[in-house]
Amino acid sequence: MMRVFVIPLIIVVVFIFGAMTLMATAPVLEPSNIKPIPITVRIREVAPESVQLKVHSQGTVMPSTESQLIPEVSGRVLWMSPNLVAGGYFTKGQVLARVDPDDYNNASQRAKASLERAEAEEQHARFEYERLESLEERKLTSRSQLENSLRAQRVATANLDDARANFEQAQQNLERTEILAPFTGLVRSEKVDIGQFISRGAAIATLYASDLVEVRLPIADRQLAFLNLPATLRGELPLEMQPEVSLTTEYAGQKLKWAGKIVRTEAEIDISSRMVQLVARVPNFADQAPLTVGLFVDAEIEGVSAENVVVLPRSALRNNGQVLIIDAEDKVRFRAIEQLRLYQDNVLVKSGLNAGDRVCLSPLQTAIDGMTVNPITDET
Repeated sequence: MMRVFVIPLIIVVVFIFGAMTLMATAPVLEPSNIKPIPITVRIREVAPESVQLKVHSQGTVMPSTESQLIPEVSGRVLWMSPNLVAGGYFTKGQVLARVDPDDYNNASQRAKASLERAEAEEQHARFEYERLESLEERKLTSRSQLENSLRAQRVATANLDDARANFEQAQQNLERTEILAPFTGLVRSEKVDIGQFISRGAAIATLYASDLVEVRLPIADRQLAFLNLPATLRGELPLEMQPEVSLTTEYAGQKLKWAGKIVRTEAEIDISSRMVQLVARVPNFADQAPLTVGLFVDAEIEGVSAENVVVLPRSALRNNGQVLIIDAEDKVRFRAIEQLRLYQDNVLVKSGLNAGDRVCLSPLQTAIDGMTVNPITDET
C-alpha cells in the first residue's frame, strides 16, 4: 500500500526537479534596437554656371511690305505680264501691265510742239529786249517801249516754263502707261484683265515683298524680364539691342529653320491676352528655303545671360520654394531658395545654394528634417 503512493510521488518530484533545472539553465533573451534601413535617394552636387536665357513664342509669317498696285494713268489694258496672277513672282522694275499709249503719245507730241513754240517766242522776246536796251542807251527809243519789251520777255519766259512743265508731265504720263513693279515680291491677288479699262488711282492688284518677312510674336510681360529690352522703348530697336531669334517649323515633311532678329515692339498691349507683341524680321536668302507668308512658326528668342545660376530638374523643387539638402552626415535638411525661372523641365535657382551642396532629386513622399538617407549621384 505504501509503494502505491511513494512511486508516483517520486516520479512527480523527478519531473519537477527536471523542469526547474531546464528553467535554470535556459538562455536569457536580451532586447535589441532594430536599425532602420536608410532610403536610397538620387543627389546632384551643385555647380553654379552661366545660363543663356531663352523665351519661346509662336506666330504667323507676314510680309514686311504690302501695297496696292495702282495705275497713275487711265486707259485700256493692252498687255499683262504672265506673272500678274495670284502667287506670281516678279522683280523690282519689271513691267506688269501696259496701258494703251496712243492718247498719251499724242499729248506728248502736242506738248513738245507747244514747248518749241514757246522757246521760239521767248528767244524772240529776249532778242527784242536786248535790241531795245541797246537803242535806249543811245537815246534812240523811249523808256516805255523798253519796259513793254521787258514785260513781253517775262511773259514769254513764263510761257516757256509752263510749256516745259506740260511737256515733262506728258512724258511722264506716257512712261506711266507701263505699270512697273515697285519691289521684288509676289502677287497676293489681282483684279484686271486684257481689254479692261482701268482708272487712275484704282487698285488693280495687291503685292507684297518677299525679300523680308516679319512675324508678330506675343510675349507675356513677365517674360520681358529675360530679354534685353527696355520697358519704355517703343518702335524700332537700335541695332545693338536687337535680340537674335530662331524660327522653326515642319513643312512638307521637313523641319525647316531660319534666323532673324527682333526689330521692334508694338506700342500697344493686347487687351484680350495681355501680351506684348514683338516683331521679328527675317531675310529670305536665295540659298535657303523661303519663309512663306502665312506659315505658322515656333520662335526661340535669345535672352540675357544669367551668371551663377544653378540648374535643377523640377523634381528637386518642394513646397514653399524649398529643396532638400543632404549634409555631410547623409541627413536630410530643408533649404529655402530663390527661383529665377521655371524653364521647361528645369528650375533655375538664383540664390540659396552653394557650390558643392548635395541636392536630393528623388521624390520623397514623407521627408523629415534630420532623417538619414543613402545618397547616390545622379550620374550613377
